[in-house]
Amino acid sequence: MTPQDDAPSAHPLPPTSAAPAPVPAAAAPAARHTPLESAVEQLADGLLRERRSDRRWRVFFRVVWLAVTLAVLYALFVQRVQHAAPTGPHTALVEVRGEIAADTEASAENINSALKSAFEDANAKAVVLRINSPGGSPVQAGMVYDEIRRLKAKHGKKVYAVVEEICASGAYYIAVGADEVYVDKASIVGSIGVLMDGFGFTGLMDKLGVERRLITAGENKGMLDPFSPLSERQRALAQAMIDQIHQQFIAVVREGRGNRLKETPDTFSGLFWNGEESIKLGLADHTGTLDYVAREVVKAEEVIDYTPKENVAERLAKRFGAAMGEGAVKAMRSLGSIR
Repeated sequence: MTPQDDAPSAHPLPPTSAAPAPVPAAAAPAARHTPLESAVEQLADGLLRERRSDRRWRVFFRVVWLAVTLAVLYALFVQRVQHAAPTGPHTALVEVRGEIAADTEASAENINSALKSAFEDANAKAVVLRINSPGGSPVQAGMVYDEIRRLKAKHGKKVYAVVEEICASGAYYIAVGADEVYVDKASIVGSIGVLMDGFGFTGLMDKLGVERRLITAGENKGMLDPFSPLSERQRALAQAMIDQIHQQFIAVVREGRGNRLKETPDTFSGLFWNGEESIKLGLADHTGTLDYVAREVVKAEEVIDYTPKENVAERLAKRFGAAMGEGAVKAMRSLGSIR
């Protein structure tokens, strides 16, 4: 190796110059859409939103329908198990609880349906009405009383009324349709009367300076209006009406109790008595409970309840149904179908 090889070159290459920085490209001009393109874009966006909304509602309705179906199936299963109970000789029970009125648990529709099923069951040896009610509508009570009489005549089965806490007014109207009435010595029984109640605000309105403007066609159309004075003639008409209903009630009690009834001036005055006293007055026959009557009187200790009952599943099904309907209305409104 020679010294010249190690020496630096006399003519070194010039340093390579750095590459020039790229010149930033000019910003591309914003794309301009024609009116047609804008309209298509808006239509596409609208369709996409609508499809998403439809998909959400489909999922919602599927979940609701599934819940309703499960609730109904459960209700049917519970009822089937309940009615699949003993099929041998038994005492048929029908409950009369709470206010006797339309659209209540103690409506004539519910009670009569249960009575019909109980009477038609060949294994039901007798029917027991277990009563715990302060009364209610004379119309509803009369419908039950008439159905008891009809079914007794058709099927030849005995009916027993068993009173728990209270059997008053319309409830007693029903009880006298039974062959015998059993009470507890402390039960409340009676109240054979009719009432019509309300309020009158005419004096208060005069003090407040409020004028009642009631326009009617027919002089008695506004009868018993609480904001208008009650004339003596209207009072007499109302009194005559409830007196007539009272006489209907009295006739039913006399028919049902027959010569067992020991009438006094207070019997049909609207008074009520405890169970022990009611037996002395002939309003009831004996003391006894449901189990006692089934075991000792009917001689069929097994008790089957025929009373229709709305279980939890049925209530849930109704609520889901209402929610589904409300959801459907909201969905239709949001789509502009109805206003």
